Amino acid sequence: MTAMTTRQSGSEGAALPAGLRASGSALALVCAAQFVLQLDFSIVNVALPTIQRQLHFTAAHLQWIVTGYALTFGSLLLLGGRAGDLIGHRRLLLVGLSLFGVSSLSAGFSLSPGLLIGSRFIQGASAALVAPSALALLTFLFNEGPPRTRARLRSASCRTTPAGNAAVSTWRAPSWSPRRWRRSSTA
Repeated sequence: MTAMTTRQSGSEGAALPAGLRASGSALALVCAAQFVLQLDFSIVNVALPTIQRQLHFTAAHLQWIVTGYALTFGSLLLLGGRAGDLIGHRRLLLVGLSLFGVSSLSAGFSLSPGLLIGSRFIQGASAALVAPSALALLTFLFNEGPPRTRARLRSASCRTTPAGNAAVSTWRAPSWSPRRWRRSSTA
């Protein structure tokens, strides 16, 4: 066996060198994708009073704006993960992000309840394609051990809050080890 052993990603079939070091841009894309999904879910709640006032939506329409995204996102996550296994996580991530962008544009320009609610359903479905593919790509792109741990930490902070992202970004993750952390916390 040569120094150029390969590993496979499910049915994706993309051979990569065993010592692959994923670039920061790949991690940035995955983090940005996860952050946008979480941001879109919560930002609409802030805009609901303005939507109701300016577009004259009823309370039932407002409920479907929120529920449409959450319902399709939650119910299609398993399907999104399996589709990534079958057709490739990278491809599905790009398709999901494209669909998410188009549906976001459609939601932003919609003036009727039906179009906005339909756009939110499509956003939730496309988010269900993006989320599992982004997490799978972290596992595939980063070698097991500290590189993957750091990537998962940074990705998790992007999914939670901007404050968490700032904390992990300034935290000295490259020098992190559980043993060192325990020593420094007791001193």
